[in-house]
Amino acid sequence: MTMNRRGLLGLFGAGAAIGATPAMAEAEADSVAFAHGVASGDPGTDRVILWTRVTPGEGFNGPISVTWRVLDGEAVAASGRFETGPERDYTVKIDPAGLRPGRDYRYDFAVGETRSPIGRTRTLAAEGVTPVNLAVVSCQLYPGGLFNAYEAIAALPWLDAVVHLGDYIYEYGSEADAYGMVTGAALNRIPEPRHEIVTLADYRSRHAQYKTDADLQAAHARAPFICVWDDHETANDAWLHGAENHQPETEGDFAVRKAAALKAYYEWMPIREAAPGALKEAIYRSFHFGDVASLMMVETRLTGRTEALDYSKDLTAKDGPDGEAVLDLDAFRARLNDPERDLMGPEQRAWLTRELAASKAAGRPWQVLGNQVVTARVAGPDVSRTMTPDQIEGLMARVPEAFREQFEQALFLFKMGLPFNLDAWDGYPAGRERLYAAFAEAGVQPIVLAGDSHAFWVNELKDASGARRAIEFGTSAVSSPSIGDAIGGFPLGAALMQANDEVVFCDQSAKGFIVMTLTADRADAALMRVSTILAKPFDVVQLKRFSLGLDGRLADETAAST
Repeated sequence: MTMNRRGLLGLFGAGAAIGATPAMAEAEADSVAFAHGVASGDPGTDRVILWTRVTPGEGFNGPISVTWRVLDGEAVAASGRFETGPERDYTVKIDPAGLRPGRDYRYDFAVGETRSPIGRTRTLAAEGVTPVNLAVVSCQLYPGGLFNAYEAIAALPWLDAVVHLGDYIYEYGSEADAYGMVTGAALNRIPEPRHEIVTLADYRSRHAQYKTDADLQAAHARAPFICVWDDHETANDAWLHGAENHQPETEGDFAVRKAAALKAYYEWMPIREAAPGALKEAIYRSFHFGDVASLMMVETRLTGRTEALDYSKDLTAKDGPDGEAVLDLDAFRARLNDPERDLMGPEQRAWLTRELAASKAAGRPWQVLGNQVVTARVAGPDVSRTMTPDQIEGLMARVPEAFREQFEQALFLFKMGLPFNLDAWDGYPAGRERLYAAFAEAGVQPIVLAGDSHAFWVNELKDASGARRAIEFGTSAVSSPSIGDAIGGFPLGAALMQANDEVVFCDQSAKGFIVMTLTADRADAALMRVSTILAKPFDVVQLKRFSLGLDGRLADETAAST
């Protein structure tokens, strides 16, 4: 289909009167606006989080009373009042109870005579419900390009929820050489604030900028989001006690920065608040779609992750037989396989095992993990095994000069069978085996979703013994740069497929999202590519479509569905 609308809020009657309107409170400020749209999230069978943000009048810094309502058809199903203010950045978050399961609702907010756009949401079914339709997204860099994927998602005819696997915002600044800024400067999508975000005010401003995007607003108004963060909601390559992109000498205590990032995240995202006394970092939680599927959102950044290895620091040299320095591969592999390395601590892993087993015991055919990073065992491709020197030279000539030396170094490392991405589960093989043991203990082979990589993946996950443990579908980025963007026409996805038994399909260039459809006996994953993130209008094309049966058979259905 061809998309040519900038925003789709009009689909839902944004700003129009709907049904009977209860008396609204007098505005506490001279003028207010709902500049960041509306959103819903974390649906249950009898409730769903409703979110908006009130922009107060210039110079106003006091409390504001906001009324809200949920509409079932023309009838008001729930309503109330919420007090917001500067202590929560004028955000509003409602958790109305008493709704009916498996039901579509509309909702809006008002301050005095000023009314928000109208949102559309849906509760989870208590039983039955087929099919379940999910859109899966990840990695939306504001300067990286237009959020065309969200315009396409907002136009989907049937949607139960949007599953967001992280990197909802990015922390980088607007310097000419900052991440994505070549495109950002051309499109006039300049990060605000213009410096790297570190403080609470910084993180709030960056969230606010992202939610001014009309396409993102349209998707939020279309269906509830089920979200988990990855690293850039705090800082690149974040782990339990730090991040690659955090320098304590100039940016202070990482714990302080993390606390600021999480406070802003909870304020600005339609996610249920942490329970009293619970760690805000522990956002792993479950959602059950009737009798069909359970979705377990896991957290792999801030609760149990040990620091990632880095080839430039951890792959050291030693004296070779002739006295010349050689890479110490044995020492590196010993570090890589350290049994203490993990992405998920024992408490979360025990919770996940229980949830998987309970879902199977309840008779649901599908268990789905909302997981941040690629799980599969993916060695970097040794192209010298499949190409002649002349072919490699010709392909390297197509790689932009700015990236050629770095890519040549990567290809050299990949000749040794080393992992393609140390920040994914491949950098934590002992932790991955513990995860697979949890699958086996629960007696399930789940569907694992993955983001982070800015690439599309379909993988058959196998443990160290070669036994298949799960099927993985990885979504590409909404707008963040892909490796394929940097290396020109080099067929990296095809090379990874050829080099790795677990990789069924990989595309390292396309941008877009996944539409997953789950029924009682089948799971379908359509990998949807947007034709461009640099302009409108654009096309939405099904890149690939795979089906998975209850017998575990994975089939490429692309030809049959196009």
